[in-house]
Amino acid sequence: MNNKTSPQIEIDESSGFCFGVTTAIQKAEEELSKGAPLYCLGDIVHNGQECERLKRLGLLTIDHEKFGTLEEVKVLLRAHGEPPSTYELARQKHIEIIDATCPVVLRLQKRIKQEYDTPAPEGRKKQIVIFGKNGHAEVLGLVGQTNGEAIVIENLEEAKQLDFNKDIRLYSQTTKSLDEFREIVAYIQAHIAPHVTFQFYDTICRQVANRMPEIRRFAAAHDLVFFVCGHKSSNGKILYQECRKVNPNSYQIDQPEEIDRNLLQQARSIGICGATSTPKWLMEACKETILSLNRQPG
Repeated sequence: MNNKTSPQIEIDESSGFCFGVTTAIQKAEEELSKGAPLYCLGDIVHNGQECERLKRLGLLTIDHEKFGTLEEVKVLLRAHGEPPSTYELARQKHIEIIDATCPVVLRLQKRIKQEYDTPAPEGRKKQIVIFGKNGHAEVLGLVGQTNGEAIVIENLEEAKQLDFNKDIRLYSQTTKSLDEFREIVAYIQAHIAPHVTFQFYDTICRQVANRMPEIRRFAAAHDLVFFVCGHKSSNGKILYQECRKVNPNSYQIDQPEEIDRNLLQQARSIGICGATSTPKWLMEACKETILSLNRQPG
């Protein structure tokens, strides 16, 4: 008989899919329920477990190369968004687009395109700068609004390489750190030449940014934290680091099978949280695994 006291296990209420991801998955499920083939351009969400679940329902994930070979099919565009060239190719190939681009990303794309189409004052040259991860799907869609001319910076060090004698218009990928964005803004303000202009736009999604203080509070309240997240998730990396800062006893896992039983021995309070790309059902599965491991003798 196992007399070991079971730990308290809490799933973070503020973790789980953001609005954009929820909408994209709902659209995919609606189309799949009709029985016709549905392609998705890139992983619908940066979570391998959820991608596998939708694959079992019939969702076919493709890359841009495969997309170029298709004709007269349905293709879902995920929450991250796509550049204008994707829509143009779909038109040429008579592909029906199921557009699940997040409304926050869509607004940002339009703002960047409008900026690109607006000449700089007095005919000066301006730099459209995006604080984001090079090669990330959302960033590729944003850069596409400028015919590939936007400059992508990943951190403050790269911001220091900008030309401070030219006008700068700064935007941010929606899932970046608000604190880092503010650091970059402060640096540019301090170094921009007096004869040019600098305008910045805080385009970080508040649903993501607001999770920072929430996840700090949650991680600090537990002896042990499991952060459930796919390894490709950009915002997952940021949120996990926040967990680690306040609670070094935090561990990132992709699936329940990665839970180390040895970590559970001394924990009286266990927290389970995740990224905006982490499904609630996966966090629930992690809780069940912990309960199961605690029931086992040893």
